Amino acid sequence: MDRLCGLFPNPVKAIKGPELTSEMEQPMRQLAAAAANDDFSCEFGSNKYYALCAFGGVLSCGITHTAVTPLDLVKCRLQVNKEKYKSLGNGFKVTVADAGYKGLFLGWAPTAIGYSAQGLCKFGFYEVFKNVYADLMGEENAFLWRTTLYLISSASAEFFADIALSPMESCKVRMQTALPGTFPTTLRETFPKIYAAEGLNGFYKSLVPLWGRQIPYTMMKFACFERTVELLYKHVVPKPRAECTKGEQLIVTFAAGYIAGVFCAVVSHPADTIVSYMNKAQGSTLGSAAKALGFAGMWAGLGPRIIMIGTLTALQWFIYDGVKVQLRLPRPPPPEMPQSLKIKLGLAQE
Repeated sequence: MDRLCGLFPNPVKAIKGPELTSEMEQPMRQLAAAAANDDFSCEFGSNKYYALCAFGGVLSCGITHTAVTPLDLVKCRLQVNKEKYKSLGNGFKVTVADAGYKGLFLGWAPTAIGYSAQGLCKFGFYEVFKNVYADLMGEENAFLWRTTLYLISSASAEFFADIALSPMESCKVRMQTALPGTFPTTLRETFPKIYAAEGLNGFYKSLVPLWGRQIPYTMMKFACFERTVELLYKHVVPKPRAECTKGEQLIVTFAAGYIAGVFCAVVSHPADTIVSYMNKAQGSTLGSAAKALGFAGMWAGLGPRIIMIGTLTALQWFIYDGVKVQLRLPRPPPPEMPQSLKIKLGLAQE
């Protein structure tokens, strides 16, 4: 349980005081280990732990992104066709008028597949990288530089997550932004059409702007969430996390997720607009897309995206943490300062 290099308190150290002799320490460690085995379905940092975290990521991202397909559809159309889709409400109205209510769910299949794959890599690899980097940093540095730890771990995870996402994202955006009747409306037709026309490049030509959108978004999503949870328990929640019920803990998770989601939307929006434009305008490059859109154009659709990403991020963290609860995975509390650092800073005695 203390593999994260002091980021989370050692259960034995927490109960060890002047009255606990060295002869008693080993039995206490055995009791703590036995309790952990009874409470949790796997060991923290084990292969099973990472696999179940990845499964939680599949559900977290796959379910939420698929559920908000209508909002995502209108957002993409606002970004690339401002003449026809003038506002969020107007975008829904025009879409329903053109294709009926089923038209609002255009692109749900690549959304479900793509974001499930992304969630697997995003959450699974984040847990792995956070553990590995914390080991490399050492106990005290992992606490002092924990925001940096969250940032580099999430960036590393998202790098691979976007490679998994890019093919389905390309299919989704092509389907959603093409003029009615000019492009296939199903994944089974869209995928081979893109491959026949452009080869593998058709699925990865917008990978760089996708990294530009998703990596800052994910860094903000994880770092802001982790620190917000820490602050909420410290300054807002009236009792320690250990005394909160699992339901109360999940409410804190949802609140921290929504706060993180608002920041995520703002940070990643210009790159998101460029991704949508490049997938619509065949042959466009990162530079030509930015020039065609202009600075103001890159912020089109920000309002809908804040609503979408705020809700999405909150629900993702809620589902992910809920899966951990249901599967009885270890859920370490917010980080505490290591005893050795407290001694160095004069906050505790040896």
